[in-house]
Parts: sequence; C-alpha cells; structure tokens
Amino acid sequence: MNIQQKGSGSLQSHKIYHTCKDPPLFFVMMRLNVKVALLFLLSIGILTLVMLYSFCGDTNKDWQRLKYNLNDKAFDLQVAEEIDCDINGEKEIPCRKEGDEVYIPFSFIHKYFEVYGKLATYDGVEKFEWSHSYSRVNYPKAKYDPRGVFTYFENYNVEVRERVKCISAIEGVPISTQWESQGYYYPTQIAQFGLTHYSKNLTEPEPTRKTIEDADKERAMWFVPSSAKLERIPNSGLGNMILKFYTSENYLDGIQLKMDHVLYFVMSLNIMLNGNSSLSVTLQNRENRDIYNLHYITSDIWITVQDSNIYHGIGVAQEWKKITRDLIIDLHKGLNYLDKDKSKHKIPRSKLKLINITLRGTGAIDNLTLSSSEHIQQFYDAAEWFVRHQDNNTGGWPIPVKRKLASGFHDLKPGWYSSMSQGHALSVLSRAYHHSGGNLKYLTAALNGLKPFRIPSSKGGVLATFLNKYHWYEEYPTQPASFVLNGFIYSLLGLYDLMIIAPPGHAQEAEFLFNEGMISLKKLLMLFDMGSVTSYDLRHFTVGIAPNLARWDYHATHISQLLLLSTIEDEPLFKVTAERWIGYMTAAKRPS
Repeated sequence: MNIQQKGSGSLQSHKIYHTCKDPPLFFVMMRLNVKVALLFLLSIGILTLVMLYSFCGDTNKDWQRLKYNLNDKAFDLQVAEEIDCDINGEKEIPCRKEGDEVYIPFSFIHKYFEVYGKLATYDGVEKFEWSHSYSRVNYPKAKYDPRGVFTYFENYNVEVRERVKCISAIEGVPISTQWESQGYYYPTQIAQFGLTHYSKNLTEPEPTRKTIEDADKERAMWFVPSSAKLERIPNSGLGNMILKFYTSENYLDGIQLKMDHVLYFVMSLNIMLNGNSSLSVTLQNRENRDIYNLHYITSDIWITVQDSNIYHGIGVAQEWKKITRDLIIDLHKGLNYLDKDKSKHKIPRSKLKLINITLRGTGAIDNLTLSSSEHIQQFYDAAEWFVRHQDNNTGGWPIPVKRKLASGFHDLKPGWYSSMSQGHALSVLSRAYHHSGGNLKYLTAALNGLKPFRIPSSKGGVLATFLNKYHWYEEYPTQPASFVLNGFIYSLLGLYDLMIIAPPGHAQEAEFLFNEGMISLKKLLMLFDMGSVTSYDLRHFTVGIAPNLARWDYHATHISQLLLLSTIEDEPLFKVTAERWIGYMTAAKRPS
C-alpha cells in the first residue's frame, strides 16, 4: 500500500496495490469478529439482567435469606458488640451481643454445664462439634458368652493407664497407684488386665513370632568376650537345650547380640539368673538416635530409673521362670517414672528399633522370642496371680491400701474386700478353667472366691442388705452401705461366668447368689435414675447427702452393662431403662 499526501493534512490521492477487487480476507475477518464480539457482549448483558432479575426480583424472599432463625424467632444479622454477663450475681464474664441475642463463651458453658465440644474440619470446612457427654455406649453384638470376650474389654488397654506404675516383671501383672503412690497389687486392675488380654486374643489376628534363640534349631550369633563363656547344654530337668552364660564382673564384658529389629516388641523367654545378673535390651529412637536400656535384674524392685537406664526386677529366687514383656510399655513406664509430663514420652513403636541384647553375670535362658503380641500368656499371668495370692481362709483377694469413699462413710482399712474384685476374679478364673481344658486349680480358686459374698460387709465380707430385704454385693463395703451400681453389676457377671462354666454339681451357690443379685437390681435400679444422669451410688439414701452424680464414663458403663444383662435375661426393665439413660447423654429426653 502506497499513500501519498498533498496539502495540509488532507488526503488528496492514494493508491492501493492489490490485484483483487474484493477487500482482503484479513479485513473481512476483522469486521466479522467485531460484529460477533458486539453480539456476544449484548447477549451476555441481556442474560445477566435476566439472571439478576430472577435472583433478586423478590425482595421479601431475599431478605428472608439474609435472616437466620434461633429459638423459633428471627433476628436480623448485626455487628457484635462486647457485653459483660453477670452469672448468678457471683461473677462476670465477657460475652458478645448481636441485636437481642447474647453469646456466651463455650469455655464457660463447658465447665458450668459439663457439656463438651471441639473445632473440627471436614473436607476443608470447619465446624464446631457439640456433645452432652464424652463417653460412648457399647452395644452388645450377640448374647453374652462367659467363654468369650468379657463385656467390651477388647477395646481396653490397661497397661497404658496413668494409674498403672508398671507391669511387674516378678508377677507379670500391673502395679497400681490409684490410691497409693508407691504402688500396690490391686485385684480389680489385675483382673481387668487379664480379661483385656483374653478378649484381645479372641478378636485380634494370631500373633507373629520370631524365635531369636532356643539353643537348638535357632542359634543366634552372640559376641562372647574372652573373659566370658557361653554354651548350649541339655536341661536335665526339662529335657530341652538351654543357653548357659557366664561373664566377668566388668560391666563392659557382657555377652552381646547385635540386632536391627523393628517389627515386634513383645519379648518372651524362660530365664534363670543367679546373684547379681541381668538381661538387658537396648532400644534406639530411629529419628534422633537416642539410646534406651531396659535392664531385667535379680531384684525385688518393681521399677527404677537412672538417666536412660530403666531397671525392672524379676525377683531374687534362683529358679526358672517365664517372663513376657512389652518392651514399649516398659520403656514408656520408665520414661514416665521421674518425669510426670507423660505427653513428652509417648514414642510411637514405628520410631523405635531393637539394636542389642546383653547377658551379664551368670544364668541361663531358653526360647527367646519376639512377637507382635502374647495375649494369652499375659492372661495366664493374671490367672496365676489369683491362684497364688488368694486368702484360702476367706476366699478373698485383699486390697492392701486404705480407702476413704466420702464424708459420712467409715474409712476402709487395708485388707478390705471388694465385690468388683471378687467378681472380676471369678471371670478370670472361670475362663482360665475353660481355656486350660479343665485345670482344677482355677476352678478351686473360683469356688473359694464365693465366700465373701456370704459374709456381711460389717464382718469383713461384701454383702449389704437394702431395707433388710434386698442383697447387694458391695464394691466398697462401707459403713453405712454405699450401694455402688457398676461394681455390683460386674460382680453379677462374675457369678454368672462361674455359674455357666463350672461343671454340674459345682454351680449351685454361684447361681443362687446371681439370682439374688438380679432380684435386687430390678428392685433398686430406679433409685439410680436422677432424671438427667445416673447416680454412681446411693449415698443420698444411706447417708442423706447430695447424690453422687455419675461421670459420663460411668453413666455410659451403666448403660452398657444393662444392655449386656438384657442379652442374659430378657427383662424389659433393662432395655427400657438403658434407652432412657441413652437419651440423657444426648439431651434429647432430658426433662425440660
């Protein structure tokens, strides 16, 4: 294109060099695109107006969308302002006001009304979850079977409880600090330990085991210093091979087995130690490389700690014994022993590995294994404890610490018996008798354990009588009687377990005691209904003080127990009461 101009700013002449009379295709497309764009914009504008009209045309409807409903009354959304809330004329707390509505901090509501809530995020959306209780009800999956899972104990883990000081390496059962900080053997907790492991054995997969050393087919590569001696010899008493060892008194001259094991942390072995001897296990944190030494020593101490060294006594008797240790539990209990901030010492199993086993002194071992679990062995540790530590004269398992229940009750002096402990023991021993194929030592101990149920609590037993008519088995045999509900029902379950499992001719007394207790439960059950929660006991009746309202975990336990009993006996009272008490947990059926 060549353009020539003449004159001042006017176009006089021009030439366009093109061989075609029609305009160039480029210009046609430009003009066409402009028209299309204008048409498109016009269409968008019209569509926008239509949409705005349809969305915003109904003004009243739109304002309704900008309102919210609370307590069946609508309020316009307004900017919040600070306001003080006077609580019963006793104190003031900062609140917020929007229109006629006042908002109170949930932290105050939580403490004042014992309701629970937390912020939670689901699919990127944050919301506040509110609940009237912090516990859940366990519903029975089938009729209760005394040979099967004990209630819902497959869900429990007794070892990790804060009031468990450690698992004794002497007895293989928990040491409790519930009422005495130094620790003691508490029969109720020991039974729960055993029943938990029995139940887990039925519900969890078969354990995976790795034999480390059996002195026969499986022989580990131990490093033996020149001053030490290690030999595999026959055990004349048992007829099997054992690994016998001797080391000098030099701590560094131990016989060592180097390992790099990360899978299983439940150690089991037969062991006999002489004098000042030990078996030590070294664990390492895989992230920060920290080292922890677990020493199993010839001592009667339960647990002690020095720096990263944790000591568990296995007793001083120079005889063969079988020990089963959850190494992670032993580690955590040791780390918590001196430092009460337990949250700092919860090292996940996935972050730990076993790097060394050391033998020191003189002794012998056999069948050293590592496994994913040893539930049935730990169950029998509890059953054997009840056989060994029963008072044959009274049939009971005494509780060796003082217990003060509440003002108005006489203190329970060390040596008292509990129907809950007795009932739980019956549940353990009955299952041991069944599982062992009829070992009479477990049946004998269980039948002997019925004695305290016959003796009034005022004379050292666990039997109380309500209004001189209804028999009740006391978890805490106080004077006056306390009538604790959950412990009484657990004692009924123990009686039922023995009644069903004991062979013909041995179950009559357990059956009589169970039936007497069920009659009492049906007559007294409504006394525990406070209208919005249950009562833990009947102190409001026997002592004349305020009701001891059950915590939500105990309230949920009451419900779970009634639902379980309803599978044993088709009693409408149990089901109806349980459903009403479930309603208390959601506030759906609380009195207005």
